[in-house]
Amino acid sequence: MENDDIELVIEDTREKMLRAIEHVKSEFGSVRTGRASSALVEGLVVDYYGSDVPLKQLANFSVPEPRLLVISPFDKGAMAAIEKAIGNSDLGLNPSNDGVVIRLSFPQLTEDRRKALVKIVRQKAEDGKVALRGIRRHARQELENLEKELSLSTDEIERVEKQLDKITQDEVAQVDVLLTHKEHELLEV
Repeated sequence: MENDDIELVIEDTREKMLRAIEHVKSEFGSVRTGRASSALVEGLVVDYYGSDVPLKQLANFSVPEPRLLVISPFDKGAMAAIEKAIGNSDLGLNPSNDGVVIRLSFPQLTEDRRKALVKIVRQKAEDGKVALRGIRRHARQELENLEKELSLSTDEIERVEKQLDKITQDEVAQVDVLLTHKEHELLEV
């Protein structure tokens, strides 16, 4: 029984850490790199006939060129609302509309802007690492509760805590790999 409880704690921790890594990836995807990516606009909220709807539910996206994103709305009546949502966002992009699709042209980033974006990405990575450590801390609290309830041995708890530390180190290393890749992408001219 006690091993099942311990395994549940470990599996729950792994799942939470995987979700935290996915969140870091999505956060990195929302940082503009000078290349067109639908991840930058998919989450924008559009006022569609009085309802707030994510843009990804209203349109398809394509990237015909590295610096051009084409948004094809399912309903042509939503074009003005989509343009307004893009204009009101902090992306600094000017949408152009030909009546059928909306085009977003991504200008080349300046060196100062690249450095500022690297700082933002590093902060997002650090937030991800803090989240991972918080998950580990929560798992340790669960283990302490199990230790009291099931009177587990100190050796067993130490073994599981070492396992949790290893899992956490692996996931933190994954965030570092993602950060290195994103920094390279941002600084690439």
